[in-house]
Amino acid sequence: MTSQPEISIPTTSTSTTSRPYTIYNITLRLPLRTFTLQKRYSDFTTLHATLTSQAGAPPPVSLPPKTYFSRTTSSPALAESRRIALQTYLQTINTDPDDRWRNTSAWRSFLNLPSSNSNHNPRHTTTSSTKQPITDPIVWLDYHRDLKSQLHSARLQLTKRDQATAAQAQHECSAEAKKHLVKASSMISTLDTGLKTLSSDTWGASKLGDGELRRRGDLISSARKELEGLETLLNAMVAKTSLDGAIAQATEGDKDKLVHAEARKPATGRVLGKETDRTRALDNAGVLQLQQQLMREQDEDVDVLAQAVARQKKIGMEIQEELIVQKDLLGLLDEDVDRVQGKMDVARKRIGKIS
Repeated sequence: MTSQPEISIPTTSTSTTSRPYTIYNITLRLPLRTFTLQKRYSDFTTLHATLTSQAGAPPPVSLPPKTYFSRTTSSPALAESRRIALQTYLQTINTDPDDRWRNTSAWRSFLNLPSSNSNHNPRHTTTSSTKQPITDPIVWLDYHRDLKSQLHSARLQLTKRDQATAAQAQHECSAEAKKHLVKASSMISTLDTGLKTLSSDTWGASKLGDGELRRRGDLISSARKELEGLETLLNAMVAKTSLDGAIAQATEGDKDKLVHAEARKPATGRVLGKETDRTRALDNAGVLQLQQQLMREQDEDVDVLAQAVARQKKIGMEIQEELIVQKDLLGLLDEDVDRVQGKMDVARKRIGKIS
C-alpha cells in the first residue's frame, strides 16, 4: 500500500473579489513533488457532505462551525482558529486507520490525487483483465517511474553478470535481466497507449497540452532506446559466453594434434632479410619465447583498455540516469507552471469582469 501524502494548511490569504473571502492554502507533499491547492470554507462543507454520502458515514472529525456574526476576513484570530481546525480535519481523515473516506472520488478530487481505481497501486492501472489504458496523467508518471525502475534493475543484473565468474551465477543474472526487460517492453507499450488516450477525449481521460504530450513522448522514446541497448548488451554477453564455452571444450588431445601437426610440417628455416635487432641473435626457441612475451604484453594492454572502456561506460550510464531524473523534475516544474498560469488567467478574467 502506498504511503499517504503529507497534508498541511500553513497559511491563509484573502481573495481579491468584490466580496472578499478567506482562501486556505493546502500544501501536499508527495514522494517526488510538492504542490499547493487553494480552497475556501464552502469547498470544505461540500467535501464533508460528499464524503458522508459516498462513504455511508460521516468522517471521524467534524468541520469547524460556520459563524454568522463575524467574518474571517475581518478577524485574524477567527481565520487562524479555522485554519488550524481545517488542517486537523484533513490530517485526521488522511491518517485514520479506516480508509473508506480516502478511497472516495470526492477526497481524491478535492486534493487533485489520482482517481480511486489507482489508489492502492497506481502503477497497475492498466491490467490484463480490463485492457483499459491509463487515463490519469499522474498515474502515467507513476507508471513511467516503475518503467525506469525495471530498466535500472535490468542494468544492475547485467553488471552483476559481467562481474560473475561462475556459469550458474551468470545464467541466473541473465534470466533476471531478461525478466525485467520483458516487463519493461510491455510497460512501454502500455505508456504509449496511455499517452494516445491522454491526447484524446476517450475513456474520460484528462487531456494534456501539446507541450506536455511531446515531453512524455520523448520520455517513451528515451526508454525504448535504453531498452534496445540493454537487450543488445544482453545478447552480446550470451554470445560471448557461448563462444568461451566452445573454446573451453577443446580437449588436450585436440591441442596435441594441432601441435604435432605443426611439428610435422617441413622445416622452412628462418627467412633472411626479415630479422630484427631483437630476433637476429636468437635461435628458434628464443624467437618463440619472445613472441609469447609480446603476446602477453599485448593481452595486458587489452585488459587495461577494457577496464578503461568499462569505467567510461559506467560513467556514461550514470550521467544518462541523472539526466533522465533532471528531465522528469523539469517536467514536473513545467506542469506546476502551467497550473499556476491557468489560475492566473482565470484571476485576470475575473479582475477584468470586476473592473
